[in-house]
Amino acid sequence: MKPGDIQPALSRTTWPAPAKLNLFLYITGRRPDGYHDLQTLFQFLDYGDELTFEPNVSGKISLVTPVAGVAEENNLIFRAASLLKESALRAGRISTGAGVRISLEKRLPMGGGLGGGSSDAATVLVALNHLWQTGYTPEQLSALGLTLGADVPVFVQGFAAFAEGVGERLTPVHPEEKWYLVLHPGVNISTPFVFNDPELHRTTPVREISQLLRADFSNDCEPVVRKRFREVEQLVSWLLEYAPSRLTGTGACVFAEFDTECSARQVFELASEKWPGFVARGVNISPLHRRLSESSE
Repeated sequence: MKPGDIQPALSRTTWPAPAKLNLFLYITGRRPDGYHDLQTLFQFLDYGDELTFEPNVSGKISLVTPVAGVAEENNLIFRAASLLKESALRAGRISTGAGVRISLEKRLPMGGGLGGGSSDAATVLVALNHLWQTGYTPEQLSALGLTLGADVPVFVQGFAAFAEGVGERLTPVHPEEKWYLVLHPGVNISTPFVFNDPELHRTTPVREISQLLRADFSNDCEPVVRKRFREVEQLVSWLLEYAPSRLTGTGACVFAEFDTECSARQVFELASEKWPGFVARGVNISPLHRRLSESSE
């Protein structure tokens, strides 16, 4: 099969778009363009959204399940598919007839700090690169993904990573694969809202990854978010009674870490009447890349 050929046997396939956690997040400076320099530790969860693809030769990219309140041209799923096709067309890697129908099973909350939109975009890039046979390397897909969002490359690369810069400079790491209880406090938090807060701490010293992994993990965004959102403050305070707990990303989701699934589920039973959430295993290889390996065999 040559580049640009659509795999006829794979008329309908489903691919995972896993959640991520920021096991720690430190803000080390602010750039002139307004973006922030970070040091953060990404790990995937074996839980997330699912995307189903039906490649065709219609030449059209269509979303069967649009996201409520998000215009198609702003939807990261549509933007990722369009970006890949446009790039592949310019490079002569695909024909104009390449099309796809995409449907989404949305499980991750929007504005939750779990990377749902970025993960969806990465799954589109990785899956369609395979299904459309465009032949891009992970590094090339990551470069495309970075134009969609700073977190997209880590989902494209598919390994737990220490990230620097705006989150695009990735170093593979192997944190312990613990069990996590993830809860949503019932509020949506805008990332720009947090990063523009005048009280946000932006001067954490840059440290080596070896030093960071030995220290207690924390999140520089958490004090501001807990101060601005009473619901997050209540949830973090409650969870800390049971296990080490903190904000992921800029929130709103909060996670607690456990050594066993049983202990995580016991606390989830206590919390579930008040806060929606889930229990999942932290994994250092993304479920998306396990799916890609299966499809490539």
